[in-house]
Amino acid sequence: MNTFRFAIVGCGNIAPFHADALNNINDAKLVAVCDKFETNAKALAATSGATAYTDYAEMLKQDDIDVVNICLPSSMHEEFAIQAAEAGKHIIVEKPLDITLEKCDAIISACETNNVKLAVIFPTRFKESSLAIKKTIDAGRFGKITMADVQVKWFRDQAYYDAGGWRGTWQFDGGGALMNQSIHYIDQLQNFMGPVESVYAYCETLARNIEVEDTAVAVLKFKNGALGTIQGTTTAYPGLDTRLGIHGSDGSIVLEGEALKVWAFQKSTDEDVEIKNKFSSTNSSGAKDPTAFIDSKGHQLQLEDMINAIKTDTEPEVNGYEGRKSVEIISAIYQSAKEKREIIL
Repeated sequence: MNTFRFAIVGCGNIAPFHADALNNINDAKLVAVCDKFETNAKALAATSGATAYTDYAEMLKQDDIDVVNICLPSSMHEEFAIQAAEAGKHIIVEKPLDITLEKCDAIISACETNNVKLAVIFPTRFKESSLAIKKTIDAGRFGKITMADVQVKWFRDQAYYDAGGWRGTWQFDGGGALMNQSIHYIDQLQNFMGPVESVYAYCETLARNIEVEDTAVAVLKFKNGALGTIQGTTTAYPGLDTRLGIHGSDGSIVLEGEALKVWAFQKSTDEDVEIKNKFSSTNSSGAKDPTAFIDSKGHQLQLEDMINAIKTDTEPEVNGYEGRKSVEIISAIYQSAKEKREIIL
């Protein structure tokens, strides 16, 4: 197969990033888009020459679709992914895979039953700074890692939640500051640190008129023995850069946005100087606005990874099981906050 043909379902805020990424991949082509609102579908289709649909089942009947990108509200992922899998299409799902472990497992099972590939969008894993950190961890340069933490102190006003009827609801969003905003960095944290053994957490709704949490803190114990914390909020005006730290007996790093504020090891190398200079200052994350300072590059790398997985019959880098991990951690945090006890994963 020379060209892989993609379809997008859900033509909201994130869909144009998928479309732009596909436009920059030589062996990919966007051939169909679908949205229940015809104007949304036609607007996205007009930018790519794709065919616009309002009937998802009808779109799935088309033989010229290899991969379906699901860009819908979080709780709708299971239904649409299973339909795509049963139609024999490979699937890329925007984060989270879905909002409960049961729904995540149903998606994974459907993909395995129908022998199609499944990937979950976590472009943070593909950033150069993340890859440099992961390489350094795997090389053992931190010595004994003792602590890791992530802080997502972002700002979303009430208008943000009111503009999308599904935002800030348990039914459709599955959670708030953690499940929607912080999940990228929770995934990044566990990708660096490995499995979480237990969590103890507090989740509150302190400043927004929504069902779910706008502020949360959690203490984690990792299976490697290290301790960690997660702080997530959408109430921190004016919105601060995400901060991630990893600390060990032989070294520490602190990443703010994509800028390395600390990169220090007892045994330094020439490469350390190069890395610090390369990531000394970069654009901010979406601290104030969901799409501020982001582009389609991360999505492009993940879509290219899916194409490679299909070509080589291997697993995508962030497959269903990988995408499930952050949902498991967040679900345990919510359970801990509700039951006021430590939750063992």
